[in-house]
Amino acid sequence: MDTAKIRNIAIIAHVDHGKTTLVDQILKQCGTFHENEAVDDRVMDSDNLERERGITILSKNANVRYRDYHINLVDTPGHADFGGQVERVLGTVDGVLLVVDAFEGPMAQTRFVTQKALELGKIPIVVINKIDRDGCNPQLAVNKVFDLFCELDANEEQLDFTHVFASGRKGICRKEITDPDSDFRILMDLVIEKIPHPKGSPNNDPLLQITSLEYSGFLGRMAVGRVQEGRIKPNQSLVQALEDGTFKPVRVQKIMHYEGIRTVPVDEAVPGEIILIAGLENFDIGDTLSAPANPVHLPRIQLDPPTISMLFTVNTSPLAGKGGGKFLTGNHLLERLERAHMADPALMVEKVGGASTFKVSGRGILHLTILVENMRREGYEFTIGSPQVIFRKDENGGTLEPMECFKVEVPAEYSGAIIEELGRRKGEMVNMLQDDNNRVFLEYKVPSRGLIGVRPILLSLSKGYAVSQSNFIDYEPYKGDIPARINGVMIAKDAGESAAYALSKLEDRGYMVIPPGTEVYPGMIVGEHNRNVDIIVNITKGKHLTNMRASGSDDNIQLTPYRRLTLEECVTFINNDECVEVTPNTLRLRKVTLDPHKRKQENRGAAVEEE
Repeated sequence: MDTAKIRNIAIIAHVDHGKTTLVDQILKQCGTFHENEAVDDRVMDSDNLERERGITILSKNANVRYRDYHINLVDTPGHADFGGQVERVLGTVDGVLLVVDAFEGPMAQTRFVTQKALELGKIPIVVINKIDRDGCNPQLAVNKVFDLFCELDANEEQLDFTHVFASGRKGICRKEITDPDSDFRILMDLVIEKIPHPKGSPNNDPLLQITSLEYSGFLGRMAVGRVQEGRIKPNQSLVQALEDGTFKPVRVQKIMHYEGIRTVPVDEAVPGEIILIAGLENFDIGDTLSAPANPVHLPRIQLDPPTISMLFTVNTSPLAGKGGGKFLTGNHLLERLERAHMADPALMVEKVGGASTFKVSGRGILHLTILVENMRREGYEFTIGSPQVIFRKDENGGTLEPMECFKVEVPAEYSGAIIEELGRRKGEMVNMLQDDNNRVFLEYKVPSRGLIGVRPILLSLSKGYAVSQSNFIDYEPYKGDIPARINGVMIAKDAGESAAYALSKLEDRGYMVIPPGTEVYPGMIVGEHNRNVDIIVNITKGKHLTNMRASGSDDNIQLTPYRRLTLEECVTFINNDECVEVTPNTLRLRKVTLDPHKRKQENRGAAVEEE
């Protein structure tokens, strides 16, 4: 393959700005699929969770053939929590397609990924998407992108970016907004013209850095990376540079590259090609493959440090093993978490407090809960603790904590309650604007601690109208205590099944998080109390029947619907002395210490320490 005929480009967008639908149209219009081939929508969303949530979680590759050119498309996650994926794959491309919603303009997550791309000197092409949306302003979106590039210190070549207007849903593209509708060949021509071809000579010694991995049922773990120099062939002998600086000899068994969204074996790969390599026994993302005669150790891929951690422990509840789980032990848990770290180096895993407790650190709540949900679906049963922010120390021994830029858009009548809530969470207002439609735009600098569980509260305060987004800024001095959940919880007293009669008598005490007929045990959380203290309740108490029965004398029990918590809501609901029991079938909230007498002793000891 001619290196001059290769283009490598990453696609960047905020969540729900139409990136995956746009990729669908590019693949279809460039003839990637056969005429009668059945193709699903959002074909690049291969993971079940991606399809359910409509977000990209894993970075993926595809290849388009257009006018004798091989264009490698790298689909990147749109959420900052998965920024570790972005930082790895940007080294494999020479340019980026920045997809921006014509109505919303560039958003917080767009800013995060775009900043990484501009810092690496990547050439951008801006796609203003969803021009068919009512009320959109495509030209204003272009101006906002220019302002964003100025804020991010883009160089002159990057500021002079090329842009097109498109609708991924309708499959149309225009060079200028006033032009008639055309197809995505306009965009592909710009990619060939504006994005530089890969540098590197096929005559040099082979060189490749592993940036990702794939798994095949036939070939096992496969290393993914871009050939930087030389040629790589099957059965070739290379050396692998490890993290500790040492080298070990390896042999390439098989190499594959992407044709459309599939992988096919090839006999040779030249500079610029993104390939999969089978046959490496042990490897980590960031390892370098080079010639034995000229071993090279490229700098490791630098990832931003994690900001949130959670404790994963073996499930010790009375109902352990009854939730449909197949993998219950500490060894099972450790092996799965180590695999997660190998696939995503931004996830850090370390043993704490014995052989069955592990501290897992990531970029945010979503980053960690996606891992939990995947493990749950694979048959793992375990317990997770409340999320904790990771603090640092400065040069003088002071405490530093992560800060985030938090933006909220809300109708003006609800802005006062939002401002009060963010102020309580140590938020510092940076900007406040009001538009002609009586909507208020608030921009805050808030500690990451203060954003844990804030979104459902803001939705409640604004009757569902608040639209929020956030991105990590930097570490700053500790801002002081932030109150956790104010209300207490209702805790089950006895083991058994929850009774409708007992639930009806507790409705005036707060809201329930379990329905009737749920199996409970002492120490399990069954609802939120409407006061700031925990109470122990008899949730299994049924109505005593008598032989005195008459029409209308029995209570006709009408229960208020219980609040069914999602995994993210469970994680943000719990306090430090509580945890979530995760099984394939159910999620349960519980106290870490189930025995009420021991809980009293622990609380008394904690109060003495505070004094």
